[in-house]
Amino acid sequence: MIFRAFQRFETGCAAYVFGCGGQGVCVVVDPRQDDLETYLEFAASKAMRITQVLETHVHADHRSGGRALAERTGAAYRLHRSADVGFPFQPLDDGERIEVGNTIITVLHTPGHTPDSVSLLVSDLRRGPAPWFVCTGDTLFVAATGRPDLPGDTAASAAALHGSLQRLLALPDEVEVYPAHFSGSACGAGMSGKPSSTIGFERRHNPLLELPRAAFVDAAGQGIPDKPADMAALVAWNQGRTS
Repeated sequence: MIFRAFQRFETGCAAYVFGCGGQGVCVVVDPRQDDLETYLEFAASKAMRITQVLETHVHADHRSGGRALAERTGAAYRLHRSADVGFPFQPLDDGERIEVGNTIITVLHTPGHTPDSVSLLVSDLRRGPAPWFVCTGDTLFVAATGRPDLPGDTAASAAALHGSLQRLLALPDEVEVYPAHFSGSACGAGMSGKPSSTIGFERRHNPLLELPRAAFVDAAGQGIPDKPADMAALVAWNQGRTS
C-alpha cells in the first residue's frame, strides 16, 4: 500500500491519499479545495490513478475539494447516503466493502458529529485481512472526540456519537487512527497537536472514552469552541447550495 497524509498545521486539517501501488489505483479522503494540485502531483508521482474521492462528512470549517477533484479525474465522488447536499453523488453505506486493488476499505457509519459521518477502516491484502488503520473523520480525534452541537440537538448527537465511538473502540488496539482534524481546528475541544494515534492509545488515554453514555453526553457538550463566523457559509458551499 502507498499512503500519505496531507496535514495543514495552521488550520489543523488532514486529508489522505492511499491505495494499491501494484495496480496503480488510489483514493483521496477529505480533500481541501486549496490543495488539489498537491494530491494530483503525488498520485502521478506514484503512477496511481484516483478512482474514488471519499468524504467522511460534509465539512464545516473549510471548502471541500471533493467534487472538483472527482470532476478532474473522473473518479466517483462519495458521501454517506444520508448526506444533505444539493448535487448527485455515489452513496456510501454502512458495512460496504470498497476494493482499491489490494487495498480494502470498509465503511462504518459513525454519526454524532454530523448525521452523515463515516469512518473508513482500511486493510492491505498483501499484509493480510486484518485492519491496518481507520480514517475517523471528526468522530474520534487524538485526545478528543468530535463536537456534537453542529446538527442542532447537542444531547441527541452526543448520544449518537457515544454509540459510534463504541464501534471504533471494538477495533484492535494496534489499528492506527487518522482523523480529519487535529489541534488548530474548531471541530472539537482539547484536540492534540499530534495528528495520529492508535485505538489502544486512545482507549487508555483519551478521557472522554472512559465515560458511560450519560456522563459522556454531559461532558461532550462542555468546552466546545464557538462556531466559526463563516461556518454556515462553508457548509452551504460544501452542500452545493451556494456558488
